[in-house]
Amino acid sequence: MTRYGKVVMCGVAGDLRRRGFAVWNIEYRRIGRGQGGGWPATFADVGAAIDRLASVDAPLDLGAVAYVGHSAGGQLALWAAGRAQLPDGAPGAAPRIEPVAAVSSAGVNDLAQTYAEAPGGAVGLLMGGAPERWPERYALADPIAAVPLAIPVLLVHGTDDATVSVRRSRHYAQAAHARGGQVELIEIAGAAGAHSRHVDPAGESWQAVARWLERHVRAGRPPARDATGLNL
Repeated sequence: MTRYGKVVMCGVAGDLRRRGFAVWNIEYRRIGRGQGGGWPATFADVGAAIDRLASVDAPLDLGAVAYVGHSAGGQLALWAAGRAQLPDGAPGAAPRIEPVAAVSSAGVNDLAQTYAEAPGGAVGLLMGGAPERWPERYALADPIAAVPLAIPVLLVHGTDDATVSVRRSRHYAQAAHARGGQVELIEIAGAAGAHSRHVDPAGESWQAVARWLERHVRAGRPPARDATGLNL
């Protein structure tokens, strides 16, 4: 939404830098009046921002990239991690960067079901309408339609999240596991799992994410050469 921007991720981005990761905190056109976001612009922007890494003059190990996102960015992180599956001509197809891991914190990880539970909400604005009207869009954009990803995935969600239901992550994990995907779901009870707490560097959610990235991205590589893409 228009009231949010990449500044939301600055705290956790700073924590990653302190841990020795390089960070690529990206922005994209959002939904809302005058923003120009939604299908397909938001997705094309995310793909272009990630691919820009391939031409950055910096000592980055592009074989050690992870995508991390919160809320709507959680959906986009998972979508971006599956871009290699997209057909030619689709927004974000033919990626120049292939991630080794993906993280969705309090993410909107199943667009079609989210729309079914809240017709006309943010997902409707993003996709331009219902899945029944635009099935081809949802097939390309909905993270749950692309399971299983060929990389490890971490989902972190608050059990009492009043903004994005924990069902979003539970549904994704169930679908991925049914198809042999490597997905870990961490559920956080109470206030520690509130929607905004996931971007608190000192919070339980982010500490779990940081530990998971240490295991799945660093993988013995020199810290200064790691690269982690952050999506909002």
